[in-house]
Amino acid sequence: MKMLKAELAAFAIACALLGGCAGEDPAVAAKVAAELAAAQEAKAQEGAVAFDDAVKKENWSLAKAQADVLIAQYPDSAAAKRVRPEYDGIKRKLDETREAARTAALWSYGTQSVKGGLQTSSAIYAKDNVDVDGTGPTQVRLIFRDHPDWGRSSYLVLQNGDFNCYGGCRVQITLDGKPAKSLPGSRPKTDEAIAMFIEDERALWKMTESAKTLEIEFPVKGLGKRSAVFEVAGLDPARMPGW
Repeated sequence: MKMLKAELAAFAIACALLGGCAGEDPAVAAKVAAELAAAQEAKAQEGAVAFDDAVKKENWSLAKAQADVLIAQYPDSAAAKRVRPEYDGIKRKLDETREAARTAALWSYGTQSVKGGLQTSSAIYAKDNVDVDGTGPTQVRLIFRDHPDWGRSSYLVLQNGDFNCYGGCRVQITLDGKPAKSLPGSRPKTDEAIAMFIEDERALWKMTESAKTLEIEFPVKGLGKRSAVFEVAGLDPARMPGW
């Protein structure tokens, strides 16, 4: 709008120098107005070219920014009229790109040298903390691990409290709100970590690959069952070859 105001001011000055647009020479005034309109259309076209280039490169953030400027400053231009029908689709793609980046950042990946080779892992924290011992919500973590000696495993880790699964248990897995599936779980007798294995790690991995959200219901000591929801859509399966 600032550019448009400046152009209108220039137009007014031109009119004054010519003796007034509404004065004795309407043909000259019409010519000035036409030149101004042509200049605006040319600038709008420059913006449209930049918009098209951003779309071609799938730079949705830049494409939306170019469209915003074009529609705001030159709303009646032919370029704006062409770009406007594409606006919602560009915005949707930008939102999708940002969401994909957000969910990808939720995962952490590790590679560690251990006896016998390399250990690889993929891990993610639950979307919300969970109260597992009555003292307040704390983090719950889901980990997939591939160890050269111990093999592949998937397990949950708590910061406090404990799982009620020493003799074995069943955990309920819900993908994207669909009916739950049951998988076996076990709590190893160790003080090294508060961990519970989900025994069918291959099945859980396949579920995780195909889901946007993964909810795991598990038993804890003294408080019955608790649920942790993981936003798993950003998983990069290539980080765990062979799974």
